[in-house]
Amino acid sequence: MIDAVVTGSGGFIGTRLVAALRKRGQKVLALSSRDGDVAVDSTWAELPPAKVVFHLAGRTFVPDSWDNSPSFLKTNVIGTEQALSYCRRTGAGMVLASAYLYGIPQRLPIGEKDVAHPNNPYALSKWMAEELASFACRYHGVPVTTLRIFNVFGHGQRETFLIPTIIKQVKESDAVRIQDLAPKRDFVHIDDVVNAFLLASDALSGFHLLNIGSGVSLSVSEIIDTIQKVSGTSLPILSVGTPRANEIPDVRANIDAAKHVLNWYPQYSFEDGIRETIFSQNEATPKGDE
Repeated sequence: MIDAVVTGSGGFIGTRLVAALRKRGQKVLALSSRDGDVAVDSTWAELPPAKVVFHLAGRTFVPDSWDNSPSFLKTNVIGTEQALSYCRRTGAGMVLASAYLYGIPQRLPIGEKDVAHPNNPYALSKWMAEELASFACRYHGVPVTTLRIFNVFGHGQRETFLIPTIIKQVKESDAVRIQDLAPKRDFVHIDDVVNAFLLASDALSGFHLLNIGSGVSLSVSEIIDTIQKVSGTSLPILSVGTPRANEIPDVRANIDAAKHVLNWYPQYSFEDGIRETIFSQNEATPKGDE
């Protein structure tokens, strides 16, 4: 028996999680999209038994979910059911990566008992995956901890995301150009997220649904100010000032349950996380590309 299967092992969180597990000395099977489709039986049929499945595989880009919702349902819902079936066959537990599913919050901070309001096909597929996991625990005895991860950031994140986009502009442009400075989000550093996965795997028992965020919300304007402070720049900020359709004005996680269940506490302040992100990015840049 191996210690862990990590699906989505080639992704932003998965890459860091595999490295952290191996640093612990654990035997890990890293399963990426190159190794097979998680929604297909054959991908799971020959896998050795494991103690835990970290199920991170999934389609995530919200605009694509509107254009091709069947593929999101296949990967995120059927893929999760295949992973849970593997858990039932082998006796494994699961730590499931979920996402922000609350829509426009009725109160802040947002707790796990607040009603989920999936407002796009991606969020709907993640909510359905959570329901499958809860069902598997109730009726098949599969221990599952589901982590609703708020806005994760850190070195290695794709440039299509907000913080990498701003960092790139601060480094390479004469101004920071952004659509709307007002929306506020709860950002949590990648290392804190990975630590939550590790702690969840150590304490698998029954079913738990936990928010993983910082407990602090920051506006786009505050994010830019922090990145410029760390970078030592003072570029002008140009904003269209037009809110996106269906914009959520403010998001802040109540993380008391994660503190209680996992003894998990974020270690990075936002400024320290930005400082680590920029430092790691600079260290990873080949000297000839500077």
